Amino acid sequence: MRHRKDHRKLSRTHAHRRAVLRNLVTALFQYERIETTVAKAKEARRLAERMITFGKQGDLAARRHVAKFVTRPAIIARLFDTIAPWYQERNGGYTRIVRIGRRLGDAGETAYLELVKSAEQREKERQDRIAAEEAKEAALKGAEGKKKKAAATAEEPETPDDRPKRGRSKSGGAAAPARRGRTRVKTG
Repeated sequence: MRHRKDHRKLSRTHAHRRAVLRNLVTALFQYERIETTVAKAKEARRLAERMITFGKQGDLAARRHVAKFVTRPAIIARLFDTIAPWYQERNGGYTRIVRIGRRLGDAGETAYLELVKSAEQREKERQDRIAAEEAKEAALKGAEGKKKKAAATAEEPETPDDRPKRGRSKSGGAAAPARRGRTRVKTG
């Protein structure tokens, strides 16, 4: 019987289970959405919401408490500076589990574990994504223009002054022959 035995063991030892959950929570704060099994998502959600609550406190003791669990300093800074302010007006419910079906191979039920965002945050991210796509397209068009210019200059005939001197180097000695392919090393 499992009376008064809370939480899932995930078929792992204590140290392994703690390491898996630390990695899941760190990845959640880094990518804002991760794919994992439903059981792991439910366990990671408990810890992630607790870490966000500490992030909302924002004091040194809370930062040290989070630093004992989250593995990377950059992610800790992101939690306190970016993620926690999103939820200042919210009392819990910072994450969501979206079931996505069964995995091929072992038929494990998988789900997304993601941070809940407000409508304003989603709209801002959408605008940023559109702006990035437009910048990428503009950069590609600029690269195509450079290729056309390079092709146009390549078609112009070379004048005798533009051609490189062959046969002798600038120092006056004979130029070294160009090597092609791999250099072979004899081993003894």
